[in-house]
Amino acid sequence: MVDVEIEDDAWASALPDAVDIAERAGQAVLDQIAPAADGGEAPGAAVLLTSDAAVAELNERFRHKPGPTNVLSFPAPANPEGHLGDVALAYGVCAREAAEQGKSLSHHLSHLVAHGVLHLLGYDHETDGEAEAMEALERSILESLGIPDPYAAERA
Repeated sequence: MVDVEIEDDAWASALPDAVDIAERAGQAVLDQIAPAADGGEAPGAAVLLTSDAAVAELNERFRHKPGPTNVLSFPAPANPEGHLGDVALAYGVCAREAAEQGKSLSHHLSHLVAHGVLHLLGYDHETDGEAEAMEALERSILESLGIPDPYAAERA
């Protein structure tokens, strides 16, 4: 289960269905990568749609990097509830990137939620091999949602 909270009203103003979009993208990752075990409860995650300032504060506090970034993931320690962790997205950065990349904000939000939840599941992109594997998963998950390849322009 994916719980989504809107902290910055800019998300709701720009995308009235932002909660549904984020839930659907996060759940698609969980369904494809970490489905519930037989009779067990499926893992869950929390997504916070917030401001650049809030993400900048988290980025500084936990990564010791200045300024906002598009998405941050905070994996949770193992717990009996199966909570994988939290994902935070900065509205201004995400909206600016979507515009610069010629993508709809809804598609970019779906991509970044999927990206963040994959991080919660232990995927990373520090090496070329890791990046290729993670991007392939992102493309597959987004395709299942009817969303075009977010990396197509980079490969062209």
